[in-house]
Amino acid sequence: MAEKDNLHRTTIGGQALIEGIMMKGPEKTAMAVRRKDGEIVLEEKENKQRKWYNKAPFIRGTINFVSQLSDGYYYLSRSAELSGMTEDESEEEEMTKFEKWLDDKLGDKLMGVVMTIAMILGIAMAIVLFVFVPTWLFMLIQYLVGEGADLSPFQSLFEGILKIIIFITYMWIVSKTQSIRRTYEYHGAEHKTIFCYEKGLDLTVDNVRPQTRFHPRCGTSFIFLVLLISILVYSVVPITNQMFIDTFGVNDVFAMILRVSCKILLLPVIVSISYEVIRLAGRYDNIITRIISAPGLWLQRLTTKEPDDSEIEAAIAAMNAVIPADKESDKW
Repeated sequence: MAEKDNLHRTTIGGQALIEGIMMKGPEKTAMAVRRKDGEIVLEEKENKQRKWYNKAPFIRGTINFVSQLSDGYYYLSRSAELSGMTEDESEEEEMTKFEKWLDDKLGDKLMGVVMTIAMILGIAMAIVLFVFVPTWLFMLIQYLVGEGADLSPFQSLFEGILKIIIFITYMWIVSKTQSIRRTYEYHGAEHKTIFCYEKGLDLTVDNVRPQTRFHPRCGTSFIFLVLLISILVYSVVPITNQMFIDTFGVNDVFAMILRVSCKILLLPVIVSISYEVIRLAGRYDNIITRIISAPGLWLQRLTTKEPDDSEIEAAIAAMNAVIPADKESDKW
Protein backbone atom coordinates (compact mmCIF):
# COMPACT_ATOMS: atom_id res chain seq x y z
CA MET A 1 0.00 0.00 0.00
CA ALA A 2 1.16 3.49 -0.78
CA GLU A 3 1.77 5.91 2.05
CA LYS A 4 -0.28 9.09 1.90
CA ASP A 5 1.24 12.39 0.75
CA ASN A 6 3.94 14.29 2.61
CA LEU A 7 1.48 16.12 4.84
CA HIS A 8 1.98 15.84 8.58
CA ARG A 9 -0.80 13.34 9.35
CA THR A 10 -1.54 13.92 13.01
CA THR A 11 -3.13 11.82 15.72
CA ILE A 12 -4.66 14.98 17.20
CA GLY A 13 -8.41 14.68 17.10
CA GLY A 14 -11.31 16.66 18.44
CA GLN A 15 -14.97 16.91 19.21
CA ALA A 16 -17.52 19.64 18.66
CA LEU A 17 -19.07 20.88 21.88
CA ILE A 18 -21.71 23.41 22.89
CA GLU A 19 -20.25 26.68 21.61
CA GLY A 20 -16.77 25.21 21.53
CA ILE A 21 -14.23 22.58 20.57
CA MET A 22 -12.28 19.90 22.41
CA MET A 23 -8.91 18.83 20.98
CA LYS A 24 -6.92 15.86 22.25
CA GLY A 25 -3.21 15.62 21.55
CA PRO A 26 -0.60 13.06 22.58
CA GLU A 27 0.18 14.89 25.82
CA LYS A 28 -2.72 17.23 26.62
CA THR A 29 -6.43 17.71 26.05
CA ALA A 30 -7.81 21.23 25.69
CA MET A 31 -11.30 22.68 25.47
CA ALA A 32 -12.07 26.14 24.09
CA VAL A 33 -15.60 27.44 24.72
CA ARG A 34 -17.02 30.84 23.84
CA ARG A 35 -19.01 32.50 26.61
CA LYS A 36 -22.09 34.64 26.02
CA ASP A 37 -19.95 37.77 26.42
CA GLY A 38 -17.77 36.65 23.49
CA GLU A 39 -14.72 35.60 25.51
CA ILE A 40 -13.07 32.25 24.70
CA VAL A 41 -12.40 30.20 27.83
CA LEU A 42 -9.61 27.64 27.50
CA GLU A 43 -9.24 24.67 29.85
CA GLU A 44 -6.37 22.20 29.60
CA LYS A 45 -5.41 18.99 31.34
CA GLU A 46 -2.62 16.46 31.02
CA ASN A 47 -3.54 13.12 29.46
CA LYS A 48 -3.22 9.95 31.46
CA GLN A 49 -0.22 7.82 30.57
CA ARG A 50 -1.10 5.36 27.83
CA LYS A 51 -0.96 1.71 28.85
CA TRP A 52 0.02 -1.22 26.68
CA TYR A 53 -3.63 -2.04 25.93
CA ASN A 54 -4.13 1.46 24.48
CA LYS A 55 -1.59 0.58 21.79
CA ALA A 56 -2.17 -3.15 21.16
CA PRO A 57 -3.88 -3.83 17.80
CA PHE A 58 -7.40 -5.29 18.03
CA ILE A 59 -7.47 -4.54 21.76
CA ARG A 60 -7.01 -0.77 21.70
CA GLY A 61 -10.08 -0.16 19.53
CA THR A 62 -12.80 -0.97 22.05
CA ILE A 63 -10.87 0.42 25.04
CA ASN A 64 -10.08 3.72 23.32
CA PHE A 65 -13.66 4.01 22.04
CA VAL A 66 -15.13 3.63 25.53
CA SER A 67 -12.59 6.10 26.91
CA GLN A 68 -13.37 8.66 24.20
CA LEU A 69 -17.09 8.22 24.79
CA SER A 70 -16.66 8.93 28.50
CA ASP A 71 -14.41 11.94 27.87
CA GLY A 72 -16.83 13.25 25.26
CA TYR A 73 -19.73 13.30 27.69
CA TYR A 74 -17.61 15.08 30.29
CA TYR A 75 -16.49 17.85 27.92
CA LEU A 76 -19.99 18.22 26.51
CA SER A 77 -21.30 18.75 30.03
CA ARG A 78 -18.51 21.17 30.89
CA SER A 79 -19.05 23.18 27.71
CA ALA A 80 -22.72 23.60 28.62
CA GLU A 81 -21.65 25.16 31.92
CA LEU A 82 -18.99 27.43 30.43
CA SER A 83 -21.16 28.64 27.54
CA GLY A 84 -23.91 29.72 29.92
CA MET A 85 -26.44 27.21 28.62
CA THR A 86 -27.17 25.80 32.08
CA GLU A 87 -27.60 29.34 33.43
CA ASP A 88 -30.24 30.05 30.80
CA GLU A 89 -32.16 26.94 31.76
CA SER A 90 -32.05 27.77 35.48
CA GLU A 91 -33.34 31.28 34.77
CA GLU A 92 -36.32 29.97 32.84
CA GLU A 93 -37.78 27.88 35.65
CA GLU A 94 -37.34 27.42 39.35
CA MET A 95 -35.86 24.24 40.77
CA THR A 96 -38.33 21.62 41.97
CA LYS A 97 -38.09 20.17 45.48
CA PHE A 98 -36.44 17.06 44.07
CA GLU A 99 -33.88 19.14 42.13
CA LYS A 100 -33.12 21.17 45.27
CA TRP A 101 -32.63 17.93 47.24
CA LEU A 102 -30.24 16.62 44.59
CA ASP A 103 -28.34 19.92 44.56
CA ASP A 104 -28.00 19.86 48.36
CA LYS A 105 -26.81 16.24 48.43
CA LEU A 106 -24.50 16.22 45.42
CA GLY A 107 -23.47 19.85 44.97
CA ASP A 108 -20.80 20.18 42.27
CA LYS A 109 -21.03 16.45 41.53
CA LEU A 110 -24.62 16.77 40.32
CA MET A 111 -23.76 17.52 36.69
CA GLY A 112 -21.37 14.56 36.58
CA VAL A 113 -24.05 12.23 37.90
CA VAL A 114 -26.59 13.59 35.42
CA MET A 115 -24.18 13.13 32.49
CA THR A 116 -23.34 9.58 33.61
CA ILE A 117 -27.03 8.69 33.69
CA ALA A 118 -27.51 10.37 30.32
CA MET A 119 -24.62 8.34 28.86
CA ILE A 120 -26.07 5.07 30.17
CA LEU A 121 -29.52 5.94 28.82
CA GLY A 122 -27.98 6.95 25.49
CA ILE A 123 -26.15 3.62 25.17
CA ALA A 124 -29.33 1.74 26.12
CA MET A 125 -31.34 3.68 23.54
CA ALA A 126 -28.72 2.98 20.87
CA ILE A 127 -28.88 -0.76 21.63
CA VAL A 128 -32.68 -0.71 21.39
CA LEU A 129 -32.65 1.34 18.18
CA PHE A 130 -29.81 -0.42 16.36
CA VAL A 131 -30.10 -3.96 17.73
CA PHE A 132 -33.61 -4.76 18.96
CA VAL A 133 -35.65 -2.75 16.44
CA PRO A 134 -34.04 -4.22 13.26
CA THR A 135 -34.36 -7.75 14.66
CA TRP A 136 -37.99 -7.19 15.64
CA LEU A 137 -38.84 -5.74 12.21
CA PHE A 138 -37.24 -8.72 10.49
CA MET A 139 -39.32 -11.09 12.63
CA LEU A 140 -42.43 -9.12 11.69
CA ILE A 141 -41.67 -9.39 7.98
CA GLN A 142 -40.90 -13.10 8.31
CA TYR A 143 -44.25 -13.58 10.06
CA LEU A 144 -46.11 -11.67 7.35
CA VAL A 145 -44.62 -13.64 4.45
CA GLY A 146 -45.26 -16.91 6.29
CA GLU A 147 -43.30 -20.12 6.66
CA GLY A 148 -43.30 -20.72 2.92
CA ALA A 149 -40.44 -18.24 2.44
CA ASP A 150 -37.45 -18.59 4.76
CA LEU A 151 -35.77 -15.18 4.87
CA SER A 152 -33.19 -16.07 7.54
CA PRO A 153 -30.23 -16.11 5.08
CA PHE A 154 -30.91 -12.39 4.46
CA GLN A 155 -31.42 -11.40 8.09
CA SER A 156 -27.98 -9.86 8.67
CA LEU A 157 -28.12 -7.92 5.40
CA PHE A 158 -31.64 -6.65 6.09
CA GLU A 159 -30.81 -5.54 9.63
CA GLY A 160 -27.56 -3.90 8.55
CA ILE A 161 -29.23 -1.85 5.83
CA LEU A 162 -31.99 -0.85 8.23
CA LYS A 163 -29.44 0.32 10.82
CA ILE A 164 -27.74 2.50 8.22
CA ILE A 165 -31.10 3.98 7.20
CA ILE A 166 -31.97 4.72 10.85
CA PHE A 167 -28.57 6.31 11.47
CA ILE A 168 -28.65 8.55 8.38
CA THR A 169 -32.27 9.56 9.02
CA TYR A 170 -31.46 10.49 12.61
CA MET A 171 -28.46 12.57 11.53
CA TRP A 172 -30.55 14.37 8.92
CA ILE A 173 -33.38 15.16 11.34
CA VAL A 174 -31.15 16.56 14.11
CA SER A 175 -29.19 18.63 11.58
CA LYS A 176 -32.35 20.67 11.02
CA THR A 177 -32.40 22.04 14.57
CA GLN A 178 -30.62 25.34 15.20
CA SER A 179 -28.61 24.21 18.24
CA ILE A 180 -27.32 21.08 16.51
CA ARG A 181 -26.48 23.06 13.40
CA ARG A 182 -24.22 25.28 15.54
CA THR A 183 -22.52 22.15 16.87
CA TYR A 184 -22.06 20.87 13.31
CA GLU A 185 -20.45 24.21 12.40
CA TYR A 186 -17.95 23.72 15.22
CA HIS A 187 -17.42 20.19 13.88
CA GLY A 188 -16.50 21.71 10.52
CA ALA A 189 -14.15 24.17 12.25
CA GLU A 190 -12.43 21.27 14.00
CA HIS A 191 -11.75 19.44 10.73
CA LYS A 192 -10.59 22.56 8.89
CA THR A 193 -8.17 23.43 11.69
CA ILE A 194 -6.67 19.94 11.74
CA PHE A 195 -6.21 20.02 7.96
CA CYS A 196 -4.53 23.43 8.23
CA TYR A 197 -2.09 22.06 10.82
CA GLU A 198 -1.40 18.95 8.73
CA LYS A 199 -0.46 21.16 5.77
CA GLY A 200 2.09 22.99 7.90
CA LEU A 201 0.31 26.34 7.62
CA ASP A 202 0.12 28.91 10.39
CA LEU A 203 -3.06 28.47 12.39
CA THR A 204 -4.86 31.66 11.45
CA VAL A 205 -8.50 32.20 10.52
CA ASP A 206 -7.51 33.13 6.95
CA ASN A 207 -5.52 29.89 6.56
CA VAL A 208 -8.14 27.65 8.19
CA ARG A 209 -11.19 29.03 6.39
CA PRO A 210 -10.46 27.59 2.88
CA GLN A 211 -9.68 24.07 4.13
CA THR A 212 -12.11 21.20 3.52
CA ARG A 213 -14.46 20.25 6.33
CA PHE A 214 -14.45 16.54 5.41
CA HIS A 215 -11.86 14.45 7.27
CA PRO A 216 -11.35 10.68 6.78
CA ARG A 217 -10.59 10.01 10.47
CA CYS A 218 -13.80 11.63 11.75
CA GLY A 219 -15.89 9.95 14.43
CA THR A 220 -18.88 10.02 12.07
CA SER A 221 -16.89 8.00 9.54
CA PHE A 222 -15.92 5.57 12.29
CA ILE A 223 -19.53 4.96 13.35
CA PHE A 224 -20.61 4.44 9.76
CA LEU A 225 -17.72 2.01 9.29
CA VAL A 226 -18.88 0.10 12.37
CA LEU A 227 -22.31 -0.31 10.78
CA LEU A 228 -20.81 -1.57 7.51
CA ILE A 229 -18.42 -4.01 9.18
CA SER A 230 -21.22 -5.31 11.40
CA ILE A 231 -22.99 -6.47 8.23
CA LEU A 232 -19.88 -8.40 7.15
CA VAL A 233 -19.23 -9.92 10.59
CA TYR A 234 -22.82 -11.02 11.13
CA SER A 235 -22.85 -12.50 7.63
CA VAL A 236 -19.66 -14.49 8.28
CA VAL A 237 -21.03 -15.54 11.68
CA PRO A 238 -24.60 -16.38 10.63
CA ILE A 239 -26.48 -15.96 13.89
CA THR A 240 -30.16 -16.11 12.92
CA ASN A 241 -33.37 -16.52 14.88
CA GLN A 242 -34.06 -19.73 12.99
CA MET A 243 -30.72 -21.18 14.10
CA PHE A 244 -31.67 -20.84 17.77
CA ILE A 245 -35.16 -22.21 17.09
CA ASP A 246 -33.77 -25.28 15.30
CA THR A 247 -30.92 -25.84 17.80
CA PHE A 248 -32.66 -25.23 21.11
CA GLY A 249 -36.33 -25.53 20.23
CA VAL A 250 -37.12 -22.07 21.66
CA ASN A 251 -39.93 -19.78 20.51
CA ASP A 252 -39.49 -16.72 18.30
CA VAL A 253 -39.25 -14.21 21.16
CA PHE A 254 -36.60 -16.14 23.08
CA ALA A 255 -34.69 -16.75 19.85
CA MET A 256 -34.65 -12.99 19.26
CA ILE A 257 -33.33 -12.38 22.79
CA LEU A 258 -30.55 -14.96 22.30
CA ARG A 259 -29.59 -13.47 18.95
CA VAL A 260 -29.52 -9.91 20.27
CA SER A 261 -27.36 -11.06 23.20
CA CYS A 262 -24.88 -12.66 20.81
CA LYS A 263 -24.78 -9.49 18.70
CA ILE A 264 -24.03 -7.38 21.76
CA LEU A 265 -21.20 -9.77 22.72
CA LEU A 266 -19.75 -9.37 19.22
CA LEU A 267 -19.81 -5.55 19.35
CA PRO A 268 -16.29 -5.24 20.85
CA VAL A 269 -14.97 -7.38 18.00
CA ILE A 270 -16.68 -5.18 15.41
CA VAL A 271 -15.47 -1.95 17.05
CA SER A 272 -11.90 -3.30 17.22
CA ILE A 273 -11.88 -4.27 13.54
CA SER A 274 -13.39 -0.90 12.56
CA TYR A 275 -10.74 0.95 14.57
CA GLU A 276 -7.90 -0.82 12.77
CA VAL A 277 -9.51 -0.29 9.36
CA ILE A 278 -9.99 3.46 9.88
CA ARG A 279 -6.35 3.73 11.00
CA LEU A 280 -5.26 2.12 7.75
CA ALA A 281 -7.57 4.40 5.75
CA GLY A 282 -6.02 7.40 7.48
CA ARG A 283 -2.45 6.29 6.82
CA TYR A 284 -2.54 4.91 3.26
CA ASP A 285 -3.81 6.26 -0.03
CA ASN A 286 -5.03 3.76 -2.62
CA ILE A 287 -8.25 2.69 -4.28
CA ILE A 288 -9.22 0.44 -1.35
CA THR A 289 -8.75 3.08 1.35
CA ARG A 290 -10.59 5.65 -0.80
CA ILE A 291 -13.55 3.30 -1.09
CA ILE A 292 -13.46 2.70 2.68
CA SER A 293 -13.39 6.45 3.40
CA ALA A 294 -15.98 7.49 0.81
CA PRO A 295 -19.23 6.68 2.73
CA GLY A 296 -18.04 8.45 5.89
CA LEU A 297 -16.88 11.50 3.93
CA TRP A 298 -20.26 11.65 2.22
CA LEU A 299 -22.07 11.42 5.57
CA GLN A 300 -20.04 14.36 6.88
CA ARG A 301 -22.07 16.54 4.52
CA LEU A 302 -24.78 16.09 7.14
CA THR A 303 -22.67 16.22 10.32
CA THR A 304 -20.41 19.17 9.42
CA LYS A 305 -21.36 22.67 8.31
CA GLU A 306 -19.29 25.64 7.17
CA PRO A 307 -18.15 27.51 10.32
CA ASP A 308 -17.96 31.25 10.86
CA ASP A 309 -14.74 33.00 11.91
CA SER A 310 -15.65 33.01 15.61
CA GLU A 311 -16.04 29.23 15.58
CA ILE A 312 -12.72 28.83 13.77
CA GLU A 313 -11.06 30.99 16.44
CA ALA A 314 -12.26 28.58 19.15
CA ALA A 315 -10.93 25.59 17.20
CA ILE A 316 -7.54 27.28 16.74
CA ALA A 317 -7.32 28.07 20.47
CA ALA A 318 -7.95 24.44 21.39
CA MET A 319 -5.56 23.16 18.71
CA ASN A 320 -2.67 25.42 19.70
CA ALA A 321 -2.92 24.19 23.28
CA VAL A 322 -2.34 20.52 22.41
CA ILE A 323 0.34 20.68 19.70
CA PRO A 324 3.41 18.95 21.16
CA ALA A 325 6.90 20.41 21.10
CA ASP A 326 8.13 17.22 19.39
CA LYS A 327 6.27 17.03 16.09
CA GLU A 328 7.11 13.34 15.72
CA SER A 329 5.11 12.45 18.85
CA ASP A 330 1.74 13.20 17.22
CA LYS A 331 2.49 11.60 13.87
CA TRP A 332 -0.25 9.25 12.67
